[in-house]
Amino acid sequence: MAKGVKGTRDFYPEEMRLRNWLFDNFTYASLLHGFEEYDAPVLENEDLYTRKQGEDIVKQLYNFKDKGDRKVSLRPEMTPSLARMVMSRAGVLPMPIKWFSIPQCWRYERMQKGRGREHFQWNVDIWGTSEISADAELFSVITTFLEGVGLTEEDVVIRVSSRKVLEEVLGSLGIEGDAFAQTCIIVDKMDKLSPEVINEQLTELGHSSEVISKIQSTLGLKHLNSLKKVLKPDSEALKELTILFEAIESYGISDWVEFDGSIVRGLAYYTGSVFEVNDRKGKFRAICGGGRYDKLLSTLGGKDLPATGFGFGDMVIMELLKDKNLLPQLLSGVEDVVIALDPELKNVAVKVASVLRDSDRLVDLVLENKKMKWAFKHAERVGANRIILVAPEEWKRQKIKVKDLQSGEEFETTLEEI
Repeated sequence: MAKGVKGTRDFYPEEMRLRNWLFDNFTYASLLHGFEEYDAPVLENEDLYTRKQGEDIVKQLYNFKDKGDRKVSLRPEMTPSLARMVMSRAGVLPMPIKWFSIPQCWRYERMQKGRGREHFQWNVDIWGTSEISADAELFSVITTFLEGVGLTEEDVVIRVSSRKVLEEVLGSLGIEGDAFAQTCIIVDKMDKLSPEVINEQLTELGHSSEVISKIQSTLGLKHLNSLKKVLKPDSEALKELTILFEAIESYGISDWVEFDGSIVRGLAYYTGSVFEVNDRKGKFRAICGGGRYDKLLSTLGGKDLPATGFGFGDMVIMELLKDKNLLPQLLSGVEDVVIALDPELKNVAVKVASVLRDSDRLVDLVLENKKMKWAFKHAERVGANRIILVAPEEWKRQKIKVKDLQSGEEFETTLEEI
């Protein structure tokens, strides 16, 4: 039996209905906050992703040479494509821009619950403003979506920190630049690897036991007040986080958000606030992640623009909603089932279906010769409201029988009045 490619998914109609429902909720939360939708090709030039070496994302590319001997790759994430699009219209796009997209992304990695080799990812980004309130706006988008699908602050938490926290602490110890970026990649795996392995990797990076201890104590901070004891009085990280949490309070979403020093995010392009969305019980992988990336464009050969955004995968959130019994029971959407009870009346049934469709009814026309009993079972299965019967006796009088499947009411009508 033919199988799909390992790590990919088929979406049968009932699964497609749930996917569309999820995407509709993504879209609604975005539009409600004034974001516009964009898209980009799933296939990009490989060097869009390989400019920053050492990150796991580079090792996980679905890359190959095309027939023109060009190195290309399926996109592993959307942000580089977005950056390319912004760069190509630098100086022309009115700033700030607030864009969202729901692309399919591909990564060749070890499969596990909530992670395949392809997934859809809701991306929401703001470019062209360094205002910290832009980061809080993203949290509002996220909480709007979460509330829309039935989740509460008791189910989910947004854990926030800033790359500048660890940057300032390690900077005081002389660790910066590429060494700092590599450190972030390692500590981002703390929830996946044992403390022994993390310590070993940090040691291999050249960090002393004193530095490792400083990293661990910084990552263990859980309150903003604790930062004041670790950072300098004029700390930029502390200043920005204070402004951010004040904005969060203004949005009325403080119950959803917590400071957590262990959030660093592994991608090298993050420059400021970083965050992850997790279920409170810690049962699943991170639902969403993002942060500020003000210096991405220069790594791609362009002029930097302040930017902040997040990526929200479709797989973990569906696992969480299933666990909470919050997935809706969605039917096909068919309103009317039309059936001819005599092969000679098939063309009449076609006319009936056409009239109904012209009035914007969603109609399933039974194409084969089927019995009335089958038609009723079929109508029940697809969740139709009515069944329209084109039967010989009624049609002799130019009548069509309509049965309302919810009320049980039956009546006859004409083709013109249906």
